Amino acid sequence: MIKKMYSEIWDLDVFFKGGSSSQELRTHLDNVDGKIGLLEEAAESFKVPLSFDAAKNVEDLIESIKEVALHMSQAGAVIGCFLAADTTDKKALILQGETGSLGAKFSTAMLKIKQTLAKVDEEVWNRLLEADGLKEFSFVLNEWREEVELKLSEEEESLITSLSVDGYHGWGQLYDLLVGNIKINLVVDGEEKVLSVGQANNLSSHENADVRKKSFEALEEAWEEKEDFFASALNHLAGFRLAVYKKRGWDSVLKEPLLRNRMSEETLDAMWGAISAKKAPFVNYLNVKAKMLGTEKMNWYDMDAPVTASTKKMPFQEGAEFILKQFGEFGPELEAFSRKAFEDSWIEAENRPNKRPGGFCTGMPMSEQSRIFMTYSGTMSNVATLAHELGHAFHSYALRPVHWMNRQYAMGVAETASTFAEMIVADAAVKAATTNDEKIALLEDKIQRSVAFFMNIHARFLFETRFYEERGKGIVPAARLNELMEEAQKEAYGDALEAVHPHFWASKLHFYITSVPFYNFPYTFGYLFSLSIYAKAIEEGEGFEQKYMALLRDTAVMSVEDLAMKHLGEDITKQEFWAKGVALCVKDVEEFLELTSVKG
Repeated sequence: MIKKMYSEIWDLDVFFKGGSSSQELRTHLDNVDGKIGLLEEAAESFKVPLSFDAAKNVEDLIESIKEVALHMSQAGAVIGCFLAADTTDKKALILQGETGSLGAKFSTAMLKIKQTLAKVDEEVWNRLLEADGLKEFSFVLNEWREEVELKLSEEEESLITSLSVDGYHGWGQLYDLLVGNIKINLVVDGEEKVLSVGQANNLSSHENADVRKKSFEALEEAWEEKEDFFASALNHLAGFRLAVYKKRGWDSVLKEPLLRNRMSEETLDAMWGAISAKKAPFVNYLNVKAKMLGTEKMNWYDMDAPVTASTKKMPFQEGAEFILKQFGEFGPELEAFSRKAFEDSWIEAENRPNKRPGGFCTGMPMSEQSRIFMTYSGTMSNVATLAHELGHAFHSYALRPVHWMNRQYAMGVAETASTFAEMIVADAAVKAATTNDEKIALLEDKIQRSVAFFMNIHARFLFETRFYEERGKGIVPAARLNELMEEAQKEAYGDALEAVHPHFWASKLHFYITSVPFYNFPYTFGYLFSLSIYAKAIEEGEGFEQKYMALLRDTAVMSVEDLAMKHLGEDITKQEFWAKGVALCVKDVEEFLELTSVKG
């Protein structure tokens, strides 16, 4: 029984009333501009600390930075929500450009401050970090100094930041605009429909094979029609990055994403190595699923197809209660927090046109709230996505006692909290299944996520690595991008695919997000890392929630290697760590194959 009706439309008026025309938001942005101006003045007048006595000055500067960052992030997050919910919101688009300019000014001031701190004598620096007000920030402050050493001069980096507003971030914004204008005309269940990309993507799990195929073909046609535009955006975005890397003397495109994720290349290699060694069971699963669907080999458009006739649908209200029940089994704080998110309308889930595709969670740091975006159509995959995004929000909640400086966690560990929450719900769904068909469908939904992280994400990583290698020699045309993507997909999926998705490079937003380079491998890291945490949660049972929250609070103040050693006692630079997580996923495949064999 549904206990309470939750809104499927988020509440943004609690932050700024009136949407993108909000006078409150206008005033807020003007205030942010003023605050950045004061920070710029402070950055200019900030002198190189010469003794321990300067500790208070550094503390005050950190508080000024925090004040600006909180106000700027709040505005940027709300404006991003406006655009996600309505891609035709032209006022929001203009405001996004304004926040981009404010962000560039903030980055320039921050660079000036970091450059100044980098000049502090080593002995003085070590003494400063012993000050009561700075001790807790030592990890981040040391990162700042190391970052400066790896970059160009203050003037050159300031110029790069200024030019990036129109010469870099502009390409990512152009992509969003292009995708927002795409309309897909389809006949679904006998009804002619005009769908957004997000709505058309949701048809990938439709029970009718003809609908899946036609929606895929319609989307491919849309990507192909504009492929030269997408190729231009991707090439120029990558070209900007590569030019900056060359000036800095960076010889690897992985340098920045690894630094941002506080991860060593040794760890990344160990992870992919463990996955590549165990692809066979997942190839076997895809082959079996293809035969269940009546084809010899798996087609891309059948990847999300239901394998039983009794695939369960969960309306939003039912899905919400299911998530809350399972979160409650794990711990009271996760359940209470998530219930508040539903009750206070933090979630935008309505299935309607003009929404951008995909899902995300964004923080409103001034309000200590989050907002979750997705398009909910009632599949178990949608339920898992909703749990995933609530996991992100819970990560922010766990960090509430922590100072802003120590909340800036990397993407890999961000995906740990989300996939952990997703796993709680997915496992519970399988255990709650009352029939073999239902269990097969739910188990398969779990395996699909393993396939996504081990194969789809691997294909993205292979494509992006090879694309950047070719882009270093010149423009890579759309036709070649299609070839690179097909090659990457065939390799990552162990040649299990018949029909591939050549325009995936155009359809996937992640390739065009300028704030995060190589927006792929951290997902797989988070998935496998969370499996280890989940295994510990099952082992320890009640009371683990507080240990879990302690781990989350450490995610921004140490490397991922140190985090794993401290909280899990594991060396993640070795394949053995990752192999244990992969083995758990292989067990799902084995159970699925056993059940489908019995069914057959």
